[in-house]
Amino acid sequence: MTALTPPSGDRFDAWADCVRDFDGVGLAGSGSWQVQGFGPTRESFETLLEHTRAESDTGRDLQDGHVHCDYFWVTDPDEVVVGFLAMRHSIDTDFLRTQGGHIGYSIRPSHRRQGHAARALGLALNHARMLGLGHVLLTCDEDNVGSIRTIESQGGDFERILIGKRRYWIDL
Repeated sequence: MTALTPPSGDRFDAWADCVRDFDGVGLAGSGSWQVQGFGPTRESFETLLEHTRAESDTGRDLQDGHVHCDYFWVTDPDEVVVGFLAMRHSIDTDFLRTQGGHIGYSIRPSHRRQGHAARALGLALNHARMLGLGHVLLTCDEDNVGSIRTIESQGGDFERILIGKRRYWIDL
């Protein structure tokens, strides 16, 4: 079954294989935006782990434009990394309020259409409940049929399109 696995320093090969499958495109929920020159390298991996640990530490002050966030690797029963998911504790930035939302996720191209996204999102909603959130905002590109179906399958209530993003709220 699909699982949300915290990033781990001993899983470089599985992580790098997943990153290569994306071919540099569509890594939502991975935290890759925080790593200059991001790629399936040991240096990117170590830098990414450092950033994800820092953002998940609620006792730590973060720089402007960042919010506390729990990052996960989406894994399958064989512990293959099939994608990424970020669960933001708040949406206290202009970008997150308008385009990013509480949850960002992506499934690697070779593992799409197997139900991983819907299962991962369901697990993320449980995590959001544990964080004490009452509702979450999810967004996706207005033409991303796969994400539209995934979000709606988990109870997403369509609000509107803003800046090319479909906005959905899910009450928890």
